[in-house]
Amino acid sequence: MTPVLVLNPVSKDLGGGFVVRRLLPAVQRQAVGPFLFFDHFGPLDVRPGDDHDVRAHPHIGLATVTYLFEGAMLHRDSLGVVQRIEPGAINWMTAGRGIVHAERTPDDLRGVARRMHGLQLWVALPEADEELAPAFVHTPADALPALEVGGARLRVLVGEAFGAASPVAVRSPTLYLDIALSAGDAFPLPPARERAVYGVDGVYRLDGEAVEPRRMVLIAEGDEPMISADADARVVLVGGEPLGLRFMWWNFVSSRRQRIAQAADDWAQGRFAPVPGETEFIPLPDRRPAG
Repeated sequence: MTPVLVLNPVSKDLGGGFVVRRLLPAVQRQAVGPFLFFDHFGPLDVRPGDDHDVRAHPHIGLATVTYLFEGAMLHRDSLGVVQRIEPGAINWMTAGRGIVHAERTPDDLRGVARRMHGLQLWVALPEADEELAPAFVHTPADALPALEVGGARLRVLVGEAFGAASPVAVRSPTLYLDIALSAGDAFPLPPARERAVYGVDGVYRLDGEAVEPRRMVLIAEGDEPMISADADARVVLVGGEPLGLRFMWWNFVSSRRQRIAQAADDWAQGRFAPVPGETEFIPLPDRRPAG
């Protein structure tokens, strides 16, 4: 198998020493299927005095997809939703025409040493759905299909694979799998129009070739390479139907550049709905987008 492209992460400091590995968007590639943002954070040992809270901030034109391996966070948004996010659950927030949310440390974990590890992804919405009413849907871990294929343990987070379908509702064909491999496990990757494998932890193999973790390997359409491992490894597979070029600036995504400029002005002027109970917010960057 010859990969279409291999992406290496770029380190981004989100503040307070909270550093993530960003794979998408990249200079070489904006998106894989509908996925146009991919951050991997941790494993991180959080000290009792550390503050990694994310203050209230807006989104338009996308859906955020939060998935934890370790730790917990508290989601609050302008719809009034308050949801504790824990490992194994899928938390899908459709921004549509506009939503504001904050992610805080749950009260019971403040001042407690803990671990944080997870993935924060964004999915583009089809052009016809970019101005949908915002929504938040929490799908608990035990509602997501778990199966064994070639010895590997798979969880179907979004989409369908190997006869199992996730209950998470999507607006376009989307695939997101969590795959745990042990020595000797092997199976062919399921098809999708566009796909990429990301190594969360441990070396794995694609058609026998070793792949180091924390890089993203894009797979050609029609290829069904065997994924395997010589020792414990964890990977995710993301992909689906591509939705075309999107303009991206700060927390805003749209097929129309002027819509992003409007969203920036709306945030600057306080026209987004507030998050109940939140008094802090992230201000608009000084450099404004082109209209």
